[in-house]
Amino acid sequence: MSLTFFRHLSIQSNDLGKEATIILTFDGDMKGLYQDSFPVVWKVSTFGETGGCSHIFAAPLPTYISPVPGPCRMHATYISQLAVSKPQVVDGNIVGAETAIGINNGQRIFLTEDNHVFHFSVMNDSCSPLMWETPGVVQVVNATGAIQDIAIGFISDGYLMPQPALYFKEVGVSSTVTAAFNPILRAYITSDYQETAILQGAIDTPAIWEHNLASLSESTTLTLHRDPATGHYTITQA
Repeated sequence: MSLTFFRHLSIQSNDLGKEATIILTFDGDMKGLYQDSFPVVWKVSTFGETGGCSHIFAAPLPTYISPVPGPCRMHATYISQLAVSKPQVVDGNIVGAETAIGINNGQRIFLTEDNHVFHFSVMNDSCSPLMWETPGVVQVVNATGAIQDIAIGFISDGYLMPQPALYFKEVGVSSTVTAAFNPILRAYITSDYQETAILQGAIDTPAIWEHNLASLSESTTLTLHRDPATGHYTITQA
């Protein structure tokens, strides 16, 4: 079992010249993306035209705009402890979970249901969990007897429920969700999404930044720039 690591990201800007909304999501290239699995928006923040910023919080909370004097900063903390959940979805957004559990890379776990109460476990009947280990991936078996939605993500600092990163819709009875999750984070400039939104297709604007969080230092500060001549945005490490 690999050791859990933390990555603290800070994205800053100052006097962009135009308001811009940035989103962070784990939508790196993987087999079956937008067919079997769908990325979930992690963070959204709006950077002001002349310093200061707005933060857009996840549903079901109302949008809240908070101007901040001086340079704008967006903060995000990633924890490498993976987790799975039985998500609650409203209008294309994950708003909660009926149950969740941490999972280690290589493990297989089972989703069961009894009297309308869902439960994850690492064992099924008399089987040892070690019998189900598959290096490099996590596996979730739908053992509820009905079609279910499943999400794979990571423990979220300060929150009871984990942060979903990949959403699997309508997983069949006795079917297994298999995911090799790598924390490849991308940043986009777009105002079309909110936090916890399930992406049904690829974002129609190119990513302005991409990095595997495992290769970053524990704390990283990035700076968002806008070229006034072209209107193009870039992110550089401060």
